Amino acid sequence: MEDQIIRCPWANADPLSRRYHDTEWGVPCHDERRLFQMLIMEGKQAGLSWYGILKKMDTLRAAFDDFDPRKLAAYDEEKVEQLLQDPGIIRNRLKVNAAITNAGAYFKLCEAYGSLDEYLWRFTGGRQVKGTWETQEQVPATSPLSDEISRDLKRHGFKFVGSTIIYSYLQAVGVVNDHLISCAFRNGEGR
Repeated sequence: MEDQIIRCPWANADPLSRRYHDTEWGVPCHDERRLFQMLIMEGKQAGLSWYGILKKMDTLRAAFDDFDPRKLAAYDEEKVEQLLQDPGIIRNRLKVNAAITNAGAYFKLCEAYGSLDEYLWRFTGGRQVKGTWETQEQVPATSPLSDEISRDLKRHGFKFVGSTIIYSYLQAVGVVNDHLISCAFRNGEGR
């Protein structure tokens, strides 16, 4: 049965990508921890392949205390140095520090909006934005929505939240469903 499923072309490369495509990418998410985790993960992906991030996901979760924002916000320079010695993560000081900064910004955002979930979904009135793409080449890297959210997150003190990163984030957490029209088992969701 799985072999008969028509997926977005990028998901056919390997089992890890296929599982991510089939169970997470483009699926509306309202889980606060996952929304925060994916925001951090998308920032870590900047300049790298998403497949590389997927391969390191379990190691990253362990190294970053399962992306608990309270724990992340309390990281000190000693913890940063410890992380930078871990070969299982993306050892980029700017990205490690951004995770810590973003944890602090997350709490300020939650004070203002109640939660990251409420903040994020308010930009679309709680509705998923549905792409109508026939080919992977048609899927944009940014949109007016990602431009707006990127600017606003930066205003709230977040780092590594450029429009391209945010567009990828919106796809990852299902605010945007960019499954191709031919990907029938995922494309119809969110209508």
